This record gives sequence, structure tokens and C-alpha cells, in this order.
Amino acid sequence: MAEKINNRSVLFNPLSKNNPVVVQVLGICSVLAVTAKLEPAIVMGMSVIAVLAFSNVIISLLRNTIPTNIRIIVQLVVVAGLVVIVSQLLQAFAYDVSKQLSVFIGLIITNCILMGRLEAFAMANRPWPSFLDGIGNGIGYTIILVIVGFFRELLGSGTLLGYQVVPQWCYDHGYVNNGLMILPPMALVVVACIIWVHRSYNKDLQE
Repeated sequence: MAEKINNRSVLFNPLSKNNPVVVQVLGICSVLAVTAKLEPAIVMGMSVIAVLAFSNVIISLLRNTIPTNIRIIVQLVVVAGLVVIVSQLLQAFAYDVSKQLSVFIGLIITNCILMGRLEAFAMANRPWPSFLDGIGNGIGYTIILVIVGFFRELLGSGTLLGYQVVPQWCYDHGYVNNGLMILPPMALVVVACIIWVHRSYNKDLQE
């Protein structure tokens, strides 16, 4: 029973209580860069989930054979290999989104969430908890990307996933899209609002 409770906390804590973006403030760069539209935000989040989960498992399987002095290099090689696979799959099956994400898929390699979880969790735990930790942190990261992308695209372009959401009659009566929302600094403002709301409901996180 203790194992199940532990696995449950490993999976679900990163969704809120220990979210990598709003609590640990990791992975902010990609939040600023890929959330002007909802679709690339979702794809980026799914890519990070896949890379984080499988890299955690691989490093966990190898943890007892990796020399301490080269562990970071091994982690980078594993993540880089998985990122190349994800990048190739996106170019094959979602080319337009791949073009929108541009270099940011490749920069998953340097995402501090991945390196942090590999070093702090996968190197010290068995494969199954490591897999759950990767899934949990990946989903926690993706939730923030989707929320930010939702508001930025809706308020900045009047669309969601490329479909017009704001009715034409709103524009006919003077409504104007907020062009500031599609600029990178507004992603930081939206994240700050999420952090404010999150900490308002989680008093124990307040310093």
C-alpha cells in the first residue's frame, strides 16, 4: 500500500503542489516562446511528456552502471537521442506545427525540467516510479503551456486551434484583438497570474 501511495504522489504532485513551472519556476523559456498559439503549445507539451518519461526510464535502468563523473553527459546523450526521434516524427506527421515550433523542439535538450528530474529522481529510483515522475512533470508542464496558449490565442487572435471563436458581430461592434497578447512578454504576465492564483489557493507555498 505504501508503494501505491508513493507512486500516486509521484504522479500527481507535479500537476499542482509541485508543478515544475509555477512552483519550481522551470521551463519558462519555452512557455514564453511557443504559446502564442494553442496548437504548438499542445504539441510542445506532448513532446516534453514523451521525452521526459522515456529518458527517465532509460536513465533509471542505467543508473547503477553510469560513472558519476560522466552522468550529465550520458543524460544529455539520452535526451538528445529522444529529441531527434520526436523531431523526426513531427516533421513526418505534423510538418506545419514542426515549422511553427522551429528550434524549440531541439531546445528540449536544454530544458531544465528534464535535466532536473533525471538528476534528482531517475538517478535514484527504479524505472516505474521514474516513468510516473516523468509523466507527472510532463503533464504539469503541459497544463501551464495549454492555459497560457489558450488565453494568448483567444485574446490575441480571437481563435482557438486556428478556428474563429470570437463572433464576427463583436468585431462589427468595435471589438479589437489585443495584439499585446501575442508578444512574448505577455506570456510572462499570464504565467505570473497563474502563479498568483495557484499560491492564493495553496497557502503553504507562500514564503
